[in-house]
Formats: sequence, structure tokens, C-alpha cells
Amino acid sequence: MTWAIDIDRDDVKQASLVDDPSPPLAPGQLRVHLDSYAMTANNITYAVFGKPAGLFGPDKNGRDQGYWDFFAERGEPGRLPVWGFATVTESAAEGIAPGDRFYGYYPMAETAMLTAGNVGPGGFTDVTPRRTTLPPIYNHYQRIEALHDYRAADHDYWPVFRPLFLTGWLIADQFEDEGDYGAEQILIASASSKTAIGLGFSLKQRPEPRPEIVGLTSAANVDALAAQNIYDRVISYDQIMTLSAGAPSALVDMAGNGAVTRSVHSHFGGQLKASIIVGKSHWDAQADVEGLPGPERQGFFAPGRSQKRIADWGGAVFGQKIAEAWLGFMEVAPRLARIDKRSGGEAALDAYKEMLSGRADPKAGIIVEP
Repeated sequence: MTWAIDIDRDDVKQASLVDDPSPPLAPGQLRVHLDSYAMTANNITYAVFGKPAGLFGPDKNGRDQGYWDFFAERGEPGRLPVWGFATVTESAAEGIAPGDRFYGYYPMAETAMLTAGNVGPGGFTDVTPRRTTLPPIYNHYQRIEALHDYRAADHDYWPVFRPLFLTGWLIADQFEDEGDYGAEQILIASASSKTAIGLGFSLKQRPEPRPEIVGLTSAANVDALAAQNIYDRVISYDQIMTLSAGAPSALVDMAGNGAVTRSVHSHFGGQLKASIIVGKSHWDAQADVEGLPGPERQGFFAPGRSQKRIADWGGAVFGQKIAEAWLGFMEVAPRLARIDKRSGGEAALDAYKEMLSGRADPKAGIIVEP
């Protein structure tokens, strides 16, 4: 019997390790064993938005969808999505054989059963009925051999950083596309998070003139984060009021901490040209966002931005741009995070609880090997 972790859809603190039966495969299905996956603050955002929250639009029955809908039917406990690598152990899908390895989106479990469609040299799409109306970026499984920017030395950094770096890169692309919203400085809250680091790195690759990139973090993190040279400047949250209130600015909030959002909006008022919220890793922080001065907050949804750029550029050019950016980032990633490997179901449950509670070391990339 293999294991999985069930999470209460109404209370993400309630998670338990359970036996996970392996039913026989139907034609077109395959079973994989997860080799490794990452546990990051991004996964906590998935849990917070597990229930329908207007992110994905309706399913075939007209129902709104959430992250729990990827790997669990309605009425069942949630299965948290994670990014990682897996090896096929059984296959009833033409073109996929035991031993094939894929990078993609899996449930937090020892094994997963997928339904293969559009099988080709590069990978396949999961066409399990509940997933077909969800964003394609989450349903595509890539053969490791087909990942042009994959290097064996970077293997553990893929699940830890790749989806988060992609999100940061897409935010930076949106800023450039929008003329930086007229901002002279871009404030990035929760600047020690991996998505924030991806954004800061990507913005800094732009030639001058460009906005100043200011990382906002807790006082204890300022010196270490400044030493990484990802941002032009790093300040603590209690120093926000020292910034010039007359400077046209933009805020990118990676954690959804209402107190920080209110502080920035109140300080800059009409000079805050954009306020973008990306994640909700501070899931239990008081929102306190009613009646904020300045612009209305806007959410950033990476799959939507990806689909826009694929439509603008074509898939090949989009992939090439991402590959070039990723390989550049991989030159510095090893100094930004150490890899912390955990093994087995109990370790997987502990890693989730550690991330949920905020106890996880932001300098560590947690890899679980089921």
C-alpha cells in the first residue's frame, strides 16, 4: 500500500497521512511513482486557494474550480498539488512505457494515476476529466530528455525554483510590457521568497534606465538578503515610511500580508501606480485591506500570463526565452538556497506542516523523496 496526504478543504491545518490504494489502470492511463517534489510557500498558496476562488473559471458543469480539483473529486479530502519528477511504473497508454520519467504537477503522494492524451516525444497532457478545463500549464508532463534547459547538476533546483522563477519572470515581463505602470521604483514584499527572488533577478537583467528594485523583508533578513545582490536595495518593513512618498512606485506582494499592504498604500497614496498580489503564504495574517488609498489591488495569475505570451510569441519562442532566463538564473541559484532533502510519508507531512506554520527556513529548498 502506498501513502498520500489528505487535507481538510475547510481547514488546511488538518492534514493526515493515509493509505492510498492503487486501482487497476484503464486504457490510456498510467501510474507513476514520485521520485522527488518540492515543498515551498507556493504550495501553501495552492492550499489557501484550494476551494473555488474565481481563478480558473467554470468546469464542464458550470462550477467554479480551485486547486483541490486537480487531484481529488468534490466531496473528498484535498490532495495538495506539488511540482516534481516521477517515473512511470505501469502504463496502459500508447507511447509511454515503464521507466519513462516526467517533470510536472503531481499530488502530494507516493504515486499518482494520470490519463495520457496528446502523447509525443516531448511528453503528454493529462486528460483526466476533472482536469480538462483547468489551465494547460498545470496538465502538461514533460519528458526529462525533452527539457532543453535541463542539466543534471540542476535537478533538485527544478522543483524548488522552476515554477516560482517562471512566475517571477512573467511578472517582470508584465511590468516591462506595461511600461512599469509609470513607476520609478518597484517594491517587492516578502523579498526572501523564491518567487520574489525570481522577480528581482529578472527585473535586474533589464538594461538601464529601469525602475529601482526594492526588496521588503523582516529586519532579521535584511543584511543576508542584501548580500545576495538580487535587489538594488533591501529594507525592513518598518522602514517603508523612510521611502520618498513622492516617488511613483509599484508594489508586488508575494505573501498577502495585509499590514504590509496597508503600510505601502497609506504611505504612497496616489503615487502608488500599481499594487499586485501574487501569493497568500501568510494565509493566517489579517487581511485589513478595506478602504486602502491608492490603486485597486490586482491579482497576478501566472498561467494566464503564460497563455498570453504563448499566443503573442508562439510556444517555441516562449520556451526559448524561458530557457535562456532559467539557465542564467541557475548560475546563481546554488548560492541562494541549500537543498534540504526529506524521505518518506511522515517526512512529507512534517514538511507541509513546517511550511504552513512559517517555521521553514527560507534559505532552504525542501525536497521530499517519497
